[in-house]
Amino acid sequence: MTSLSRELVFLILQFLDEEKFKESVHKLEKESGFFFNMKYFEEKVQAGEWEEVEKYLAGFTKVDDNRYSMKIFFEIRKQKYLEALDRQDKPKAVEILVGDLKVFSTFNEELYKEITQLLILNNFRENEQLSKYGDTKTARSIMLIVH
Repeated sequence: MTSLSRELVFLILQFLDEEKFKESVHKLEKESGFFFNMKYFEEKVQAGEWEEVEKYLAGFTKVDDNRYSMKIFFEIRKQKYLEALDRQDKPKAVEILVGDLKVFSTFNEELYKEITQLLILNNFRENEQLSKYGDTKTARSIMLIVH
């Protein structure tokens, strides 16, 4: 993108924001890949709007772009999985495991096996590594800070 194009996109973003066209702002941010709005991203994570979180993030990076991208996508999907388990929604957890987390098994088969084992526990906090997992809101906040 040329310097002039970047400036123009920035001005349009500024205008849309000032005129309160919030959805348009985030769509242009995502499509241009020019400005990552961390505040918006954090709001969506805190609200548990995982589909929007991934769609927005995908405007800037893909799962297999680099190891950092992979880690971010993994942590988002793992959180989504743990929340389904916490709600005792095993069918949704299985759907997330097979549909969203399976892609990571080629990179770390052992880790994938470990998270699959969480399905058989009544409470995934019985797993030593997850024993300090608090409530959903706290876990989402920690995920944003640590990763």
